[in-house]
Amino acid sequence: MIRELAYHATDLGPLMLRVRPEPLIGGSDVFEVKLGEEFLMSSLFTAGEEALADLGLSGLQGKLDVVVGGLGLGYTAARALENRNVASLLVIEAFGEVIGWHMEKLVPAGEKLTGDPRCRFLEGDFFRLAKTGFDPSDPLRKFDAVLLDIDHTPDHHLDRNNAGFYTSAGLEKLKSRIKPGGRFAMWSNDESDDDFVNLLKTVFGIAEGHNVKFANPYTNELAVNSVYVATV
Repeated sequence: MIRELAYHATDLGPLMLRVRPEPLIGGSDVFEVKLGEEFLMSSLFTAGEEALADLGLSGLQGKLDVVVGGLGLGYTAARALENRNVASLLVIEAFGEVIGWHMEKLVPAGEKLTGDPRCRFLEGDFFRLAKTGFDPSDPLRKFDAVLLDIDHTPDHHLDRNNAGFYTSAGLEKLKSRIKPGGRFAMWSNDESDDDFVNLLKTVFGIAEGHNVKFANPYTNELAVNSVYVATV
C-alpha cells in the first residue's frame, strides 16, 4: 500500500513524497519523489546519485568546500559527507518543502544530513545562483566541487528556463564559481553523451563521461545512468 508522506502544490506541478513496500526486495520500504507525473527519485535506485559524489570528489585533496545542486532524498549529499576531506557542504534546493522533509526526518537521510554540522541547506534556484554566486553571504566565494543532480539529462529539463545553463555561456559562469583544479560533476538519467562531454571540454579543459550500471529488479537487466566530470 502506498502511503503519501507529503503533498505540496508548486509552480511545476504537485510535489509528492510517498513510501511503499516493494515485494521485489522482500517488502522493504521504497521512498519515491514525484513532480506532477514524473518520478524524480526512488530510494530503490541510488547508484547514480552516490557515484556523482564519489566521482566528483575523487582525488581532490585538502579541506573541500562543496556545493550540491538538488537535495531530493539526499543520497548525493549524504555520500559527499562520507568523504573526510569535505569541510563544508552547501546543499541548494529549489523547494523549501523538500528541505522540510529532511528537517522533519521524513526521509532516511534526514537525520544524517541535519545532524552533520558541515551540512547547510539553502532554499534557492541553483541555476540563478550559478550566475550570481552560490553563497548569498559571500557572492564571490569559490568552491572546490559543484555536484549537480536536478534535470534528467543535459537536454531534458524539469523547467525549460534551465536550458541556458547547458551552453558555453552558462557553463562559463559556473566555471567562475569553482577554484582552479576544482570539479564540476553532473548526474544524468541517460548514458554519457559525447556532444555534451565535448562542450564541457571546450569550457573546462578536461572532461569525461562515466556510465554507471546498476541492477533493475523490474526488468532483471542492468540500467545505466551517467556522471559527467569536468576539471577546471
